[in-house]
Amino acid sequence: MAQQVALVTGGSRGIGRAIAHTFCKAGYAIVIASPELDKNEEVAGEIRALGGECLTVDFNVASPESVKAGVDAAIAKFGRIDVLVNNAGITRDALSMRMKADDWHKVIAVNLTGTFFTSQAVIPHMMKQRYGRIVSIASVVGEAGNPGQANYVASKAGIIGLTKCLAQELASRNITVNAVAPGFIDTDMTAVLTPEQKAKMMAKVPLNRLGQPQDIANAVKFLASDDASYITGQVIRVNGGMYM
Repeated sequence: MAQQVALVTGGSRGIGRAIAHTFCKAGYAIVIASPELDKNEEVAGEIRALGGECLTVDFNVASPESVKAGVDAAIAKFGRIDVLVNNAGITRDALSMRMKADDWHKVIAVNLTGTFFTSQAVIPHMMKQRYGRIVSIASVVGEAGNPGQANYVASKAGIIGLTKCLAQELASRNITVNAVAPGFIDTDMTAVLTPEQKAKMMAKVPLNRLGQPQDIANAVKFLASDDASYITGQVIRVNGGMYM
């Protein structure tokens, strides 16, 4: 079998970067897909230093044209995409009564619509191969809710629903579709929280520590592996017991 290829959206930092490194170490060629061009190249340099092969693409998940161009570039370079990791995500937090319409639309566009557009672009190639793994990054709040994050919570809950729908549509073509729902992970997104906010959050985590990006990357790699070939339509919670 030809070398497998993993495309990671939002692969330029945080959880996406850890996922890209993890797949590289497992022998995959990597496509880093994000609009952060300098950071894309930084991660690509790290992957090449590990002896891996990497393509970077300027990738705006909210634009179907940008997504198609990026996926086409990946196919032109590697001839296949075996794993899609829908990791790109943003937050624009505010209480619902004060949330600006633009902040609602932006978060839904990137987190949920972007997951759909990217999956939609990759699916025909996976169907032709009669093989594929789609893993989307949801969130603990997509199941549990969180005040001040109506847009983000709705987008992540939507990813869970989309995952179940695609799993049913694609199972006959040997394509599995699953989600990983992180809890409180040590990333740029959580670094902006105040000590008080962090303490309040940590009180909800039975394991009493932050998760690391690698914890999420390990779960994603498992779902993409042959060991998980009979798992589809599932949400794997990686949250230290924060939500059960």
